[in-house]
Amino acid sequence: MIDVLLVLNLGIIGYRNHAAKLISYIEERSDCKINFIYHPTKQLEDKRFTNNFSDLYSCDAVVISSPNHTHFEYIKKLTKNYNGYIFCEKPPVTNYNELEKLNNLPSNQKQRIFFDFVFRFSNLNDLIKKEICSEELGQIIHVDIFSSKGLAFKKEYAGSWRADGKNNLHNILDAYTIHYVDLINLHLGKIDKSFYLPSLVSKKGTSYDTSYVVLRYENDVTLSIFNSYSTPLINEISIIGTNGHLTIRNNQLLIHSPRDTFDKDGLFTDPPINRSLNFNLSEDGENSLRKSLDFFINKVQTKEEIPIEYFDTSVTTNRIILQCKELGNKN
Repeated sequence: MIDVLLVLNLGIIGYRNHAAKLISYIEERSDCKINFIYHPTKQLEDKRFTNNFSDLYSCDAVVISSPNHTHFEYIKKLTKNYNGYIFCEKPPVTNYNELEKLNNLPSNQKQRIFFDFVFRFSNLNDLIKKEICSEELGQIIHVDIFSSKGLAFKKEYAGSWRADGKNNLHNILDAYTIHYVDLINLHLGKIDKSFYLPSLVSKKGTSYDTSYVVLRYENDVTLSIFNSYSTPLINEISIIGTNGHLTIRNNQLLIHSPRDTFDKDGLFTDPPINRSLNFNLSEDGENSLRKSLDFFINKVQTKEEIPIEYFDTSVTTNRIILQCKELGNKN
């Protein structure tokens, strides 16, 4: 018997920027196609384009890749009138009221919703999982993350939803920093204290374009995350342990170990490079997005429930981001 390929019918909310990237990834696949591209008001010359939200109800799955503040309203509409699967970009929601309503959804609905925290499927996640208790690094005591680019200086940025301080004041936190918080939370447990300093460096638009977050976990590990839309491209990570340290910089991963490395006078000196390999953080992020989409589409094809842990962890990460916003609003 010849297996017949089941082609899934997908709908997507959004059509530019990240939504355009998701559309291109989906269009590369032979196991699914986009039937509808929804926008509430826009008219485009694409036969798939629609302003009728109910058109999405005929799809096997709906992808939400619209401005952050619209996510919950679309999820609410879909969970009320639709029985298919939902793939939603981060953050799930942008305020506590929406978060509690989201968290109060029945379990059967939660297990059809998938939030796109791409680092969960990354090589970086696998690396941290492996090294966090390794003999080379010893006990982890601090993690530094620098990830930024010059998006705020592109001509179209000032008029985009990202730069709209009225609806997306903390967009840099919601769209960028949230991924790294989610990644590290997978490995370090509960947060004890948090600190957040946002700023508008470029003076383009009215939302913050730069974010600095410091977290301390209950096990005393500290984490600092710097993200910005106002710098040259930077992708660097440093993990410091009691016996060594790991750095990823300029697409190269280096592990220096052991701690007890001395010069001829018996003084501490730089540990030797114990391991070196190529590691492209930008490529890893792109590949992780594809893996995230692969995971979701597989669940839709097999009609399996999405493990509830994915939903619960997304809510936890979202809550931490909202707590950071409170701190930022007080500063």
